[in-house]
Amino acid sequence: MQLTPKINQILNHLEKIQSFNSQNPLDDARKYLEAMSLQLSGKKEAIAMIEEMDIPMENHQIPIRIYRPKGKTVQKSPAIVYIHGGWFIAGGYETHDAVVRKLANATGSAVIFIDYRLAPEHPFPAGLNDCLDTVQWVIENAESLGIDQNQIGIIGDSAGGALSTAVSTQIGEFFKFQVLIYPAVDNQLNTKTWEIYENGPVLNKQGGVDAWNSYLPKEESNNPLAIPVLIKDFKNTPSTLIIIAEHDPLADDARHLAENMQNAGVPLTTSFYKDMVHGFMHMGEVLEETQLAINEMADFAQQHFK
Repeated sequence: MQLTPKINQILNHLEKIQSFNSQNPLDDARKYLEAMSLQLSGKKEAIAMIEEMDIPMENHQIPIRIYRPKGKTVQKSPAIVYIHGGWFIAGGYETHDAVVRKLANATGSAVIFIDYRLAPEHPFPAGLNDCLDTVQWVIENAESLGIDQNQIGIIGDSAGGALSTAVSTQIGEFFKFQVLIYPAVDNQLNTKTWEIYENGPVLNKQGGVDAWNSYLPKEESNNPLAIPVLIKDFKNTPSTLIIIAEHDPLADDARHLAENMQNAGVPLTTSFYKDMVHGFMHMGEVLEETQLAINEMADFAQQHFK
């Protein structure tokens, strides 16, 4: 495995992040992802506005943030629903703030970030239901939100890529496009890239096994909405861009999903980021590829809006 000096610099930095709470591995994993994102994402871009609100459900509320891009005064803005990664057990506003700001400005779209419920407190299908309910709510309230309900895309990274894939097979007719960034779409962890990168960089196999066990109840172990490589019917899935990182244990899983989508006739683009590792979207302080990927996603969005 030949890693570039910049990637080695990042990995050396990650090794120095101390354990926050070694007595509680879940809390530790959540704080580690926050620390990594805050330390490596670089300076956050200014945007016009961030609005926080809670979508009322029967027994709980779904917190969301709406990021408005700078320089935009359009009454009815295009919008992107963003579903974050973190192995289904971590992640939230702070881990993805820098990435989402960049996306809002680059695409000129309002970005709706879903702070969905996490496992193990809320295993599958809680997080997926939050994502589905949020999209439905946004469609119903598009006018008051200043959003064009006919110009909406969806983006998910890692675990969020799995959730996005599931959402778009259910209600993909609402979306103009989908982007999946190094998606985590299989719980078997038995591919060639998992063999090569079992101990990292960034992700490791034991962490993946633990995360899937936290997320997936046994009775759901063959549910395609939880494990998107099992999906056969992509009838609602919009044009999709899949971003794959070279040194990522999830790379083969992403390729497998891409193959299934292609066989099902989904209009598909795959983009391979040489030398990159999982999570490179959070490493803009050091890597120019972070911005290149933002630009690619923005171009893809513009092609499909209007």
